[in-house]
Amino acid sequence: MQTTPLSPEDPAHIGGFELLGRVGQGGMGQVYLGESPGGEPAAVKVIKPSVVDSTARLRFAQEIEILKTVWGARIAQLLDADAEAEQPWLATEYVDGPDLGKHVSTHGPLPALLVLSLGATLAEGLGYVHKQGLLHRDLKPANILLGPNGPKIIDFGLAVFAESGVSLTAANTVVGTPSCMPPEQANGVKPLTSAVDVYALGALLLFAATGHLPYHANNIHVLFHMVTDPATNPDLTGAPPELVPLLTAMLSHDAQDRPALTEVVQQCRALVEAQGLKLAQARRRLTTYTAAPPQDFPTLLPAPPADSTGTSTPTALDPTVAPSHDETPAATTIPDVSVPDAHPTVLLTPPSQAADEPAQQEPTPPAQEDTPRRARPDGKPRARSLRHSAQARRTAQQLREAYSARAAF
Repeated sequence: MQTTPLSPEDPAHIGGFELLGRVGQGGMGQVYLGESPGGEPAAVKVIKPSVVDSTARLRFAQEIEILKTVWGARIAQLLDADAEAEQPWLATEYVDGPDLGKHVSTHGPLPALLVLSLGATLAEGLGYVHKQGLLHRDLKPANILLGPNGPKIIDFGLAVFAESGVSLTAANTVVGTPSCMPPEQANGVKPLTSAVDVYALGALLLFAATGHLPYHANNIHVLFHMVTDPATNPDLTGAPPELVPLLTAMLSHDAQDRPALTEVVQQCRALVEAQGLKLAQARRRLTTYTAAPPQDFPTLLPAPPADSTGTSTPTALDPTVAPSHDETPAATTIPDVSVPDAHPTVLLTPPSQAADEPAQQEPTPPAQEDTPRRARPDGKPRARSLRHSAQARRTAQQLREAYSARAAF
């Protein structure tokens, strides 16, 4: 998530969390990047003073109780909360990555294979939520964070107990995001069923694959009419052909015509396996791709060092250069993340490791070695590993500096 500096009116601390920057805001509150006394990063949501009343506190307390109940690998977990504080707040797990909306807006739609991986992952995560008697009810691109450990679902502010008839909304009031809202929710039908989240997930996957949602209009009343009109079909323009049957079913006007979440997982899995991959491999590709899309990779490569004449000298990271007889490179190419390896390898050194290593440049080794290299069984001298060469250490340092400049902390 992208952060901006705190403003003068922002608090420095909330509930023991030090606030480091702004992450986002909405009609009800502000979200900050915070840090616990033990150094744990957190997303701290604070209700705005201008809207703190008994109804807002009750709604916020309900959100806290829901977050205490919901669990799963795809859910940003609750860390701490206080609905009775002067400014009610809650702190959840901080996911270091953009939301789906920002990612697609910046880098364009995801390849079909990655959309299928996203669909299976989120459908499975929502399945755990539904088993706990809950509905999310407000799935949208902004509520899916693409973190380093895969996508996470956030913002259960509109979640309700599926069996409950209790509501904090006024009569004849529809709450949610119209562009991702199923017809029955837009029509105010109660009680809602798990099919509302299936529809919203279909809208999310369509957006991930095409960059647009099922219905779009400049006027909200026109938009509501399009969503609720059974004769107006969702716009699937640009959707990959292999995804169209699944998206069509998930975006069905009638709730009973939509597949269950388990069926969504199975269909995504079948389509991935038809391309010769396992779903776990596709999931790793999704995480690799969203962490560093293809256009970001050139900015991470260090410039080749120049020799005494000012001419750039190719390094072992240049895939066009064959390794010399003296050096056996540990890696000679950067993987193409548009088709990443099933077990992606991180080329950059983690910050924690970089902090423990000396930053100074290693001196150039002498032309002659003081001691002979140990011979291989065939009698030939062993090749010197690039990992121990001065060039490799300089390259590693440049990569660490490039990584540090891009890191969120």
